[in-house]
Amino acid sequence: MSDTSKTVKKDPESASQVTVAPADDPTAAPVTVVDPRLLIREEGLKGYLTEFKRKMKGGELGSLPVVIGLIVIWTIFQLQNDRFLSADNLSNISYYLSATGMLAIGLVFVLLLGEIDLSVGSVSGLASTLFAVFVVDHGVTSWLALVLTVITGVGIGALHGWFFARIGVPAFVVTLAGFLGWNGLMLWLLGESGTINIPDEGPVHLFGQSSFFMDQAVIGAYLLAGLGVASMLYGSLIDQRRRRAAGVPFRPTSEIALRVGALALAAFVSAYVLNQAAGVSNALVIFLASLVIVDFVLRRTPYGRKIFAVGGGIEAARRAGINVSMIRITVFSIAGGFAAIGGMFFAGQTQSATLNAGGGNTLMLAIAAAVIGGTSLFGGRGTVWSALLGMLVIQSIQTGLDLLNMNTSIQYMITGAVLLGAVVIDSVSRRSQKAAGRA
Repeated sequence: MSDTSKTVKKDPESASQVTVAPADDPTAAPVTVVDPRLLIREEGLKGYLTEFKRKMKGGELGSLPVVIGLIVIWTIFQLQNDRFLSADNLSNISYYLSATGMLAIGLVFVLLLGEIDLSVGSVSGLASTLFAVFVVDHGVTSWLALVLTVITGVGIGALHGWFFARIGVPAFVVTLAGFLGWNGLMLWLLGESGTINIPDEGPVHLFGQSSFFMDQAVIGAYLLAGLGVASMLYGSLIDQRRRRAAGVPFRPTSEIALRVGALALAAFVSAYVLNQAAGVSNALVIFLASLVIVDFVLRRTPYGRKIFAVGGGIEAARRAGINVSMIRITVFSIAGGFAAIGGMFFAGQTQSATLNAGGGNTLMLAIAAAVIGGTSLFGGRGTVWSALLGMLVIQSIQTGLDLLNMNTSIQYMITGAVLLGAVVIDSVSRRSQKAAGRA
């Protein structure tokens, strides 16, 4: 076996370069290796362009395809109907994407494992029905009913995860059985009427069309935008200081200022536009808050890193000491919990539990949102923000086609084509990463 060890020497004139030479051949010419993260810091805009080209060649596309796709979709619909980018229509898009978006958040966790959960639509419908039964038929207070409903969703997800992780039943089969079984239980609870009306109070009112801070919706929108910007600035500066103290690459202050400035522009423009209509809905606020919390869990906690590790390679994760069964069970529990919360969003939209709750194409749209947004079907790659990006694409298509009075069949075909395109991009991206030696 040949000796492949190397001698590494830092270049004192540049923190971005190290000199690497084979230890078994001292006469060999040394090779200078550039750390692209430090190169960005030293070369400014030129460094960013170099890093961008490197990522594109390596198949690291990130959210770029979906952002470009969203711009194209909005441009086409605006040219076809000038009301598409109106405040009222954008307000509707932001409101109605939240319910299915909550299901998509839970599915991101499952997809990161390289698995699928086909039951989230039925679980969301069952959750809205259970809430209605608790409140209307048994007189349970609405907030306690909400807690019981979410706990039930978490328990259902844990049951699916237990069959998958402990018994070895494929996740596809377990959740397909759940899709049928929980839908049947929902129909049985609804009875012959098929509908249970829910009083417009408590959680139902919260998840409905009401706006944050009630009568102060205009002020509230700007306060929320400012809170989001301040939180990003604080977190970025803390991360910069921590990484600087550890002696590892960190984002320069100029980059932080640029990122925060871009977020501030997007946040305050969105707040202004939504204030021209009904303001920022509670559903959107809760959805965005959930994204922030879950993103922190996935990127900043050991539990989140374990999820990525299991999705990247089960055997490697197991040898690293990760309890794979526990990760699988908890991930499906999270998916069940978010499905239950999504069901409450549906109940808030209609102020009732109906046969249509969680049915129809809800499941397919939730899966499509996660995948279109950039979460890989093959596991180990993605972010929860894909739920937001994917739902923006899907809800924009639906709303735009409604404005053009297009048939539902057209919506299905276009959404299916976009989903196929997202999967093709993901597959090509993975192939490019393997060719570049980065997979």
